[in-house]
Amino acid sequence: MPHIVISPLSRLAETATRFGARDMVTLINIGTPVMRPAEISEDRHLFLGFNDIIEPTEGMTHPVADHVSGLIAFGQSWDRKAPLLIHCYAGISRSTAGAYITALALNPELDEVWLAQTLRRNSPSATPNIRLVALADDMLDRKGRMVDAIKEIGRGEDAFEGTPFILPILV
Repeated sequence: MPHIVISPLSRLAETATRFGARDMVTLINIGTPVMRPAEISEDRHLFLGFNDIIEPTEGMTHPVADHVSGLIAFGQSWDRKAPLLIHCYAGISRSTAGAYITALALNPELDEVWLAQTLRRNSPSATPNIRLVALADDMLDRKGRMVDAIKEIGRGEDAFEGTPFILPILV
């Protein structure tokens, strides 16, 4: 079954190799150096640059609808023959939101609560960026269910960075 792998930046190469990823989404601050793993071709790497914030802040780039629509379009172009790798700096907030969004965009029938609970089980530190989730909730016409499900699992355990993990998807 195809799945999404979530990783912090520090474990990117190791995670791509270990899980055999061939497609990658980077959700990170503009200007942060990211060495694309050898397994990922340039045309299968989406870089979305924005800060991990939930409201506009002077001097920072906040997530906007264009970021989310780009993420969804890239996810829909993924052939699902190998895992999709999604990462951010810590593997806790932007990447977990990105994985949650992508899985629901690919599977309109998927239950938001079940997926949020699976996310929490697989990553105790996951704290998906609620702004990204809210933007996607509107785009995918989920009527607030994505936001409610993420709020229900609450903030994850404190951690400097997350451990790579898998979020299964149903296709």
